[in-house]
Amino acid sequence: MATLTPRVPMLDEAEARRLGKEHGVPSSMAPLNVFRIMLNHPVMAGSVSGLLANLLYRANKLDGTLRELIIMRIGWRTGAVYEWTQHWRVCMNMNIAPDLVLAVRDWRNAAGLTDGQRAVLAATDETLDEGRISDATWAECCKHLATQEERIEMVLAISNWRTFSELLQSLKIPLEEGIEPWLPDGEKPPAAE
Repeated sequence: MATLTPRVPMLDEAEARRLGKEHGVPSSMAPLNVFRIMLNHPVMAGSVSGLLANLLYRANKLDGTLRELIIMRIGWRTGAVYEWTQHWRVCMNMNIAPDLVLAVRDWRNAAGLTDGQRAVLAATDETLDEGRISDATWAECCKHLATQEERIEMVLAISNWRTFSELLQSLKIPLEEGIEPWLPDGEKPPAAE
């Protein structure tokens, strides 16, 4: 895979950390390429990182495995190499089975997914395709997401990482140096060809 040339200059890591600290971008996020580029607009980077940090670290009403399956499905469907690759590492750090993560590539035909996981992946696909979740799929999600907080987080997770997919690809944000894309097998979705 050729290295992408970002459409907006990438700040050096020290400057990204400095600006991140001033504008509320967590120190774990500021050195990532996505924020080294987004911190060219520090106020927006701070706002975006706030929602991201809440969904990843603070809110945590939605099961983390469900959240990561949402992210991986969006990364796969949209061909967002950065999203897929970075969250592959997140999934592995969370001890999510590789076969479960890979199942999002063709979840309708994959074995090993629960009914709840299938419902959330259907909601993800409907949002990508239609911009909203159908009543039938919402009802199915509600069978598996017991609280209103979980349901809201599901919608926000889908919306957030859909937006991130668009941001990553539109700004041509490259992977961090030394990171191999499309782990573990190098297979790519048609959207990434």
